[in-house]
Parts: sequence; structure tokens; C-alpha cells
Amino acid sequence: MFEGFSEETSQFLWDLAFHNEKPWFDEHKEQYIRVLKTPFQHLAEDTKAALESATGDEYDLHVSRIYRDARRLFGRGPYKDHLWFSLRRRDWNGDLCFYFTLSASSYGYGLGGWMRAHEAENWRRFVDANGAEVERLARRLSRRKDFALGGESYKRPKGDKSGILGEWYNKRDLEIGCQHDFGEALFDTALPEKLAEGYGSLLPYARLFAHAYTE
Repeated sequence: MFEGFSEETSQFLWDLAFHNEKPWFDEHKEQYIRVLKTPFQHLAEDTKAALESATGDEYDLHVSRIYRDARRLFGRGPYKDHLWFSLRRRDWNGDLCFYFTLSASSYGYGLGGWMRAHEAENWRRFVDANGAEVERLARRLSRRKDFALGGESYKRPKGDKSGILGEWYNKRDLEIGCQHDFGEALFDTALPEKLAEGYGSLLPYARLFAHAYTE
């Protein structure tokens, strides 16, 4: 059961960023397990359970490891300075998922779909055919204070869409999320239910984004 993070969680991640080496990590491994690994795993599992209970759907959970791939260090230390987990509904294709990220200074969560070239083309075809529906949900999102459209856009616009629809049409990656400073919300034992509620409110957008990943 998730019992909350603490200020010590943030401090551990800051310290790890400055001492990203095996001897330091080994010396502080008990602290890592206590203040980061265990509560993070519990948050991921409890959020999955809350989301499945609320929606009636089944989701696959993936929790990141703190260890970087030794083949891809590129001069960095062997440990990540942040953790993340993802929840993917079992009938979703591609990279579409709900996500949560945690670092020393912040946390974020939302819906993400990172597209390959053919998937971006699928998305634009869907918008061409269903512009009114996409624009309706785009305007609804623009009025929200908790989530905003993110993701990388093409530098050269695709097609001749303008206004709010053009912004959605020209995405290289699809993302709706939020970012917050590390703070009291992370200490709250009700965080899994809060995340599940937020994810549930994004399901209409997940149904839109899923059209990018049709086989």
C-alpha cells in the first residue's frame, strides 16, 4: 500500500545526481529501497488497481529501473536521476500509455503517444476525416487547468490546418500532461486515486490518439 513519498525521497535523488557512482549507491542502497523504490512500486501498483476499478479495463504496468543500460551511458553515471511508470490498456497498439514521472524537483503525469513517421501520417489522416470531433475535444482541453497539450511539433507545418486544429495536426508526438514541483501532493496516501481520476478523464483523448496506432 502506498504510504507517500517524503522530503528524503527528493534529497536522495539530489544526492544521487551529485554522486552518481556505484560505491556511493551501494552505501546508500537501503535508503534507496526505503524512500524511493518501495513507495514508487506501491504507487504504481495501487494506481493500476484504482484505474482498473474505475474503468473496468485491464492495463499492463511497466515500472522503470534505476539502473541505466550500460551500453548507453554516454559519459553519464550508471543510475537514473528519475523514475517513471506506464500503464497501457491491453487493446492499445504502439507507444500509447498513461505515464507518471518523478525526479528530485518535480513530478508529472498524463497520456503519451510517441509516434513513428507512419503513425504520424495515420494521425493526420484521422484529423482530416474527423476534424470537428478533434477540434471539440481540443477546445475542451484548452479550458482545463490541470492538463495541457504537449509533445514535439514539426518545424514545418503539415498541410494547411490553422488555429487550434493546426496545433494538434502538426504533432510529431502526442502528449497531454501536467508538471508540478516536488511537494505535499506526493506525500498524500490518496495519490493513486488522484492519478487514476486524472487518467480516466483523459480516456476520450486516448481514443483519439489510438487512431495513430492502427495496424
